Amino acid sequence: MAINNMLKPGEPRHVTVLGSTGSVGCNTVDLLLRDREAFTVEALAAGSNVTLLIEQALALRPAFVAMADPSARDALEAGLAGTGIAFAVGPEAVIEAAERPSDWVMAAIVGAAGLSSTLAAIRRGVIVAVANKECLVCAGDLVMAETKRSGATLLPVDSEHSAIYQVFDFAQRDSIERIILTASGGPFREADLAHMRKVTPAEAVAHPNWSMGAKISIDSATMMNKGLELIEAHYLFDMPESRIDVLVHPQSVIHSMVSYIDGSVLAQLGSPDMRTPIAYALGWPRRIAAPAARLDLAALSRLTFEQPDPKRFPALRLARTALQSGGGAPTILNAANEVAVRHFLERNIGFLDIADIVEETLSVIDGGRVTSLAEILELDRQSRDRAGRLVERCVAR
Repeated sequence: MAINNMLKPGEPRHVTVLGSTGSVGCNTVDLLLRDREAFTVEALAAGSNVTLLIEQALALRPAFVAMADPSARDALEAGLAGTGIAFAVGPEAVIEAAERPSDWVMAAIVGAAGLSSTLAAIRRGVIVAVANKECLVCAGDLVMAETKRSGATLLPVDSEHSAIYQVFDFAQRDSIERIILTASGGPFREADLAHMRKVTPAEAVAHPNWSMGAKISIDSATMMNKGLELIEAHYLFDMPESRIDVLVHPQSVIHSMVSYIDGSVLAQLGSPDMRTPIAYALGWPRRIAAPAARLDLAALSRLTFEQPDPKRFPALRLARTALQSGGGAPTILNAANEVAVRHFLERNIGFLDIADIVEETLSVIDGGRVTSLAEILELDRQSRDRAGRLVERCVAR
């Protein structure tokens, strides 16, 4: 991974935040506001939370603001009146935000919806902090090819991949044996299947360690997030699926590890606060201050580990199978999961139905070989349509 856009000491970093009103976006904005002289903001982009986007824009004074929801035009115009901040609405406006001249882009739009704007930023050859794991899951080959062509630098923001990045010896890749992704196990690590069958969205969103958005919290509860992260790690670190392990670590203190051929295992530790990996990416290749709580290892007393339970968490098996299958299988996996999670949050299906819908969608849709963004988006559409019909069948039962 090449070092691009190196800043001179004292020179502010010129940033864009895609998905600024989401969990990662808000944490990024928090860090930007803590050191206004170190950063200038080119653009902010969000989905539909126009009130929060206006608040962020008034605080950060970007050159440009984008809202994916076209109905937000009047509210944006009123909220930004007299500021001189340019704005636009609709999906193309978000891509425009990604294409504007910043040297660092936070790609934090959740789900496949963030793919086009992330690719737009990558094609400019800048530093792209990737908080949207679905981009690499849906289109890993395409994203990595565009990264290589443009000379962009991808910096992982997921705490697990940031941890790996910090202890991965890129200069001696042949000395690395395995990547070990850690997982908290979520709220149902010790629950039996009878209980999991009846859990509510409120129970599933209540993560024991992390504060995250609803979709990511459900993915953590099913451990699909770890499956998606496994696929992401495969692309980010060019590591085969067979050399990527998942280990449950309930304390969420060790964020991931890299095992070397001499028997060494290097780990990155920290409190469960997304501002730490965001700060690492925001300041890279230097480190900047972040307000995360400092670890008190003596107070922690012990750190524990266990293997994930395949009966409770079939999503891990589905993700490995999709990665092994290749082609468009990971795209299908992600699309079906997004549909199933949304319907679970809307109380249309049960918690255990999520993995069932993903598995059946994978079994009936042919991923084949996908080589272009258009093919990926079409496969994504077909998969969502099929998953939606499976949801209807569940509702009818």
